[in-house]
Amino acid sequence: MPRIYTIRRQRVVLSPDLALLYGVEPRQLTQAVSRNLEKFPPDFCFLPTREELVNLKSQIVTSSLGHGGARKPPTAFTEHGCLMAATVLRSEKAVQMSLYLVRAFVQMREQISSNLGVLKRLAEIDKKLLEHDVVLREVVERLSPLLNHEPEDESKKPKIGYHRGNR
Repeated sequence: MPRIYTIRRQRVVLSPDLALLYGVEPRQLTQAVSRNLEKFPPDFCFLPTREELVNLKSQIVTSSLGHGGARKPPTAFTEHGCLMAATVLRSEKAVQMSLYLVRAFVQMREQISSNLGVLKRLAEIDKKLLEHDVVLREVVERLSPLLNHEPEDESKKPKIGYHRGNR
C-alpha cells in the first residue's frame, strides 16, 4: 500500500512512491507530468517546500536533500493527481494501481469519517458528564451542612420520661 501523507491539509502520495506503485522509474513519471502540465493543476500536484519535507522526515526515510540521492524534491500528488498520472503513463500496471490507490483513499476517508462519529459521540458524553458534575456539586453543597452538623451536647438536653430528679 502506498504511503499517504498529509501536506497542506491534503492527503498526498509522493512521486517516488507513486512511480514505484505504477511500475515506472521516477524520471518517467516526472517526464510524463512535465509533458502534460495542463492536466496537473496545483490541486492535483505540487512541489512541497523544504520545510514541509523536513516535517515529513519523521514519517519517512529519505536521502538528505543536497547530499547525494534525489537532487529535486519529490512532487506531491493528491488523489486526483494520482489518477491523472495513471492516464498520462498509459501503462496497464498504472491503470490497475490507480484503482488500488482510489480504493486506498476511499478507505482512508471512511476511517476518518467513522473516527469523526466517535469523536462527536465522545464530545456528547463529555458534555453530559459536565452537566452531571454541576448537579452533583449542588447536591453536595446542600447536603454538607447536614453532614457536617455538630452534635448537640447531650447533658444540656432535658431527659424525657420518668427519671429521678425529674419531679
